[in-house]
Amino acid sequence: MENSEWYEKLLHIFREIGKHEDFEIYLFIGLLLFTLWFIRSTVKYYYGQKRKLRHMHRFAREGDVDAQRHLAARYRKGDILPKSCERAAYWYHKVALTGDEEAKGYLQKFLESHRKKC
Repeated sequence: MENSEWYEKLLHIFREIGKHEDFEIYLFIGLLLFTLWFIRSTVKYYYGQKRKLRHMHRFAREGDVDAQRHLAARYRKGDILPKSCERAAYWYHKVALTGDEEAKGYLQKFLESHRKKC
């Protein structure tokens, strides 16, 4: 289909919609439903992320290196968790003890900046 055909079909649809007297009501109801869906999805996503972090903290405390690295990165970036250079350094230190070079680099950067923003 060419662009002009799509344009004509779209114009036809809008003209048909415009003929209805209660168009504003339908539009309002549609926007209201979309807003409610969006809020519900956002809250569901947020609680899902918080649940993941609870499990990640548990795994990190139990010694899982991937969970420790992931927590350190989240604390460093302030992703879902509050940004905290000290907590990021704590978890990077735990990971660095296993020999991870990336964690050693971040930990060295933290120590060089002497507790300034990471």
